[in-house]
Amino acid sequence: MSDKSVTELAGMVGIPLDRLLEQMKEAGIAGHTATDTINEDDKMTLLAHLRKSHGKEEGKPTKKVTLKRRTVTSLKQGSGGGKDSKSINVQVTKKKTYVKREEVLSDEERVELEKVKADLDQRAKAQEVEEQLHRDEEVKKKAELLAKDAAEKQKDEMAQAEIAKKTKESEEERLAAEKAKRLEASLERNAEKVRRMAAAKKSAAARKAAGPTARRPAVAKKPGAGAGKPGVKAAPVHRRADKPAGGAKTSYGKKGRKKGGRGKEENRFVVDSKHAFEMPTEVVAKDVKVPENIIISELALQMSVKAAELIKHLMKLGIMATINQSIDQDTAVILVEEMGHTPITTSEDDHEIGMLAEHTEDTDDREAFARAPIVTIMGHVDHGKTSLLDYIRETRVASGEAGGITQHIGAYQVDTGHGAVTFLDTPGHAAFTAMRARGADVTDIVIVVVAADDGVMPQTKEAIEHARAAKVPLIIAMNKMDKEEANPEKVMQELATINVVPEEWGGDVQFLKVSAKTGLGVNELIEALILQAEILELKAPNEGKASGLVVEARLDKGRGPVATVMVQKGTLEQGQIILCGHEYGRVRAMFNESGNKLKEAGPSVPVEILGLSGTPSAGDDFLVVTNERAARELASHREDKNKLLRVAAHQASKLDEVFSKMAAGETSNLNIVIKTDVQGSLEALRESLVNLSHEEVQVKVIYGGVGGINEGDANLALASGAMLMGFNVRADAAARKIISEQEVDLHYYSVIYDAIDEVRKSINGLLAPEIKENIVGLAEVRDIFRSPKFGSIAGCMVIDGYVKRNLPIRVLRDNVVIYEGQLESLRRFKDDALEVKMGMECGIGVKNYSDVKSGDQIEVFERIEVKREI
Repeated sequence: MSDKSVTELAGMVGIPLDRLLEQMKEAGIAGHTATDTINEDDKMTLLAHLRKSHGKEEGKPTKKVTLKRRTVTSLKQGSGGGKDSKSINVQVTKKKTYVKREEVLSDEERVELEKVKADLDQRAKAQEVEEQLHRDEEVKKKAELLAKDAAEKQKDEMAQAEIAKKTKESEEERLAAEKAKRLEASLERNAEKVRRMAAAKKSAAARKAAGPTARRPAVAKKPGAGAGKPGVKAAPVHRRADKPAGGAKTSYGKKGRKKGGRGKEENRFVVDSKHAFEMPTEVVAKDVKVPENIIISELALQMSVKAAELIKHLMKLGIMATINQSIDQDTAVILVEEMGHTPITTSEDDHEIGMLAEHTEDTDDREAFARAPIVTIMGHVDHGKTSLLDYIRETRVASGEAGGITQHIGAYQVDTGHGAVTFLDTPGHAAFTAMRARGADVTDIVIVVVAADDGVMPQTKEAIEHARAAKVPLIIAMNKMDKEEANPEKVMQELATINVVPEEWGGDVQFLKVSAKTGLGVNELIEALILQAEILELKAPNEGKASGLVVEARLDKGRGPVATVMVQKGTLEQGQIILCGHEYGRVRAMFNESGNKLKEAGPSVPVEILGLSGTPSAGDDFLVVTNERAARELASHREDKNKLLRVAAHQASKLDEVFSKMAAGETSNLNIVIKTDVQGSLEALRESLVNLSHEEVQVKVIYGGVGGINEGDANLALASGAMLMGFNVRADAAARKIISEQEVDLHYYSVIYDAIDEVRKSINGLLAPEIKENIVGLAEVRDIFRSPKFGSIAGCMVIDGYVKRNLPIRVLRDNVVIYEGQLESLRRFKDDALEVKMGMECGIGVKNYSDVKSGDQIEVFERIEVKREI
């Protein structure tokens, strides 16, 4: 490398000249200027200095290298016109440091590293062995589950095959019986045909033996046939029996012979009079079956008359009906008797009872065993029913209910240590009367919870009435005894006034002091329940087909219809076919109150079942049937029966509505479409809202259902101008689109108080305001003046309130109203006045009235509208 100047070296290295001179000075190379040359020795000295300053020692490999890179770019910036442009230099400096890792380790470090590697290998092998054992265990469990599922599946298949075999055998027996009946009927028809042929042959043989005269009976000629013409004799009424008709020559002439020939032709088609059709002369009485409700066209078909005849008779009875309308049993019986037939009244339950007896296999000779008592907890709202049950169950149900109040019937079975007890927790709100009544129907013992600090309330009395109506024993639990203001003596006195007398006072009702918060008296309450159950000796058969009651039902979005049922007799098993009201289906799954899956459930066990065709009504009976065909027929029969009852009730309500409108005039209607989460809430909400009806505003629930709000619900509310109400449910995407576009009135609620209050506000808005009169002033007439423009002007002194223009007035004479009208003018002196106050004089002109006299009084009042509320 040739010698270069300091300036050239600085350009090659890429550092400023000042910096290079400073580094040369630090390296001990002094006395150089920018123009001086630098030789190779100076360069090596400078390089050694730079390496040392960067951490590199002599004789050792480099572990860290720092590189710097500088780039310069030029940017051109043009002016607005594009003629003049500026050039801008941009310098970017990048610095990177590369560090080399240590490649050689010491012996001690190498030994330590080997130990670490060996430890890691040992741990990896142990973990692999553990994972392999875990995998083997999982495979074993999976194999056991698969074997168990296969066994259950095989069992279900065998049960289904057995059911199918029985169904096929019963179907084959039915087909064989029908075939035998048809064969018997065919044989009977053939025998009847043979008998008729034998009788015909016998009759022909008899006629042949009697001769030709007896073969064809003579026919009488019309009297006077051929008479009235010259040369023609009248034909006799009866021909001689010993001559064939028209067979011999007579003296009747040509026309007479033709006449006789025609008579001969007519005789060829004459039959015996006993086989000819005769029109009936009197009504043929029939036995007509009359069900509870029957359509007019069906009744006419049974009586073999036209429906118009029945409608005429109904009009005579004062009933207006059409051919497709149904009438009740009493009206149909009167109509059948009027038509001359014999009515036979039948019940819709007869057919159902027959089918149930055939397909349910229900026997009363099953052995009964002891069962758990069913206890219903009742009481006023917020008196602590659910909290008391929570303490017994050691759960937190009350906090999960909206508003802290129970709005469904909850069914739970609890193992108390003294035996199992099934609890029914019913709502205490006034809207849930039907639900409380339903709970009392299935219960064995009723616990009425009364808050010791609140006393007896309306729903407390109602719960006691339900228990008395169901004729079940009663236990009074005085709750909230942990509060300072608790007064059990007051509760006992108030209950004694409605004939609920405690045992301490000589009565027959147990009163227990409890606290759901601290647990005071809960053990004594359970002991009282067990004692009462032992006294009742509750028993039910464990074997055979199950039957019971539907406690609650709802529509689950993921699982479909879900029904909570209480088994009362027998054992309910998974896979059985059940009938619930007008719904049916196979039990696909059963769950207890904790959500655990069950295979079977015995008496007094509440379970949730899946697999029904729809949501049954709460309170319906359920029972197990033999096959799906029978369940479908029974469900269809019940649905038809309910439909007829609904049509009849709808017709009656329409007629009542017409008469009420005729009597009271047109009223406003508030239409509502309700969708709830469960059937019980729907019943309670519907009843509460309908009870809010006013004489001027009628609340109509045009549709109510269980499940989410869908597109059909939104369209129904839109078409009928109804309020759409969702109780613990929400609208789907299609429904929300319609509601948003058409501005349908949609309300969501989770507490029944809010729903009732909102509807009450809507009713208040529909009520016509009440007009009230408010007397604002009184003026006494002192003198009368005449005005050419206004006529008689009363000079008055305002003695009370004020007189204001444009307000209505009354003219009083001796405190009797003689005129009511308007102020025409109001002046003070000669100026028009808008208002004159008490103690001031004024002139008043009464519009269209001039008989004002001195001493009269003019009363000024105003009419104000007052908003009405129910």
